[in-house]
Amino acid sequence: MTHHASYPALRLRRTRRYAWSRAMVAEHVLTPADLIWPLFVTEGTQTEEPIGTLPGVSRWSIDLLVQRAKEAAALGIPCLALFPNTPHALRSARGEEALNPENLMCRASRAIKDAGVPIGILTDVALDPYTAHGHDGLVDAEGRVLNDETMEILVEQALNQARAGADIIAPSDMMDGRIGLIRAALEGERFADVQIMAYAAKYASAFYGPFRDAVGSRGLLKGDKKGYQMDSANAEEALREVALDLAEGADTVMVKPGLPYLDIVALVKRRFEVPVFAYQVSGEYAMIEAAVAAGAGERDGLVMETLMAFKRAGASGVLTYHALHAARLMGG
Repeated sequence: MTHHASYPALRLRRTRRYAWSRAMVAEHVLTPADLIWPLFVTEGTQTEEPIGTLPGVSRWSIDLLVQRAKEAAALGIPCLALFPNTPHALRSARGEEALNPENLMCRASRAIKDAGVPIGILTDVALDPYTAHGHDGLVDAEGRVLNDETMEILVEQALNQARAGADIIAPSDMMDGRIGLIRAALEGERFADVQIMAYAAKYASAFYGPFRDAVGSRGLLKGDKKGYQMDSANAEEALREVALDLAEGADTVMVKPGLPYLDIVALVKRRFEVPVFAYQVSGEYAMIEAAVAAGAGERDGLVMETLMAFKRAGASGVLTYHALHAARLMGG
């Protein structure tokens, strides 16, 4: 057992006195490499569409998205997460547009790769940006989301994205068993180097509202997603979900949302000792921006303190809409 001196021989404030000293004894460090920047893609050319419920966040046409990718790479951000705002005319009950090799997601991925931007591309696998009913999977006549039937489409969606250049496939649908089928399909088509980041512990959360505005699904959703996304009361269940996804071939796992579930991030990291990512979701971003607008807090401090909370909990990285701002603050 280690024995420490006591006051006055021991004064913990000594190492806090100067910025250089605080930096020298810091237990955790944030860098731009800890960030993944979610970006929303829309149709058009030279098109920027500000999102009202996400102040400072926009949807970008593919040509402008490539410019955002270059900006992120220059700051040291290693990866982008892409989400499409599929036109309503292309949405359907079965979400067939997810399988179109010329859909927004695929064209955006190819454009970034063709431009030679040295940055990773993470693509979302779920049907909610493509369905007319707003659910992540197929729905039967009684409104139930069908697990096994949905997985067949998710596998094809993942392959479609891999062919377009995705580096990381990120299934966010929460269907049981989909990681194993997607991994097998990727291996079968010689995409052995494509990673899977599983949304392993994705909770049915009230913090997703602005995101649904961003991808154009607000108002489409029939019912809720509590039948497949996790109950906020459960922690041990999250560990079971993570264990299953890792056993099926996930390379990394994600906890979503972020700040309300820091305990889950910490539990997963301690139990499995694998790379764990947290998604600081749209509602969390909006709360910070609302606090800044109300004069209740200062943006730089709020952003950096919340990101450090993720690192302290054990997150390997954070998906955050504040990524560009944070990277600039870090001097990226």
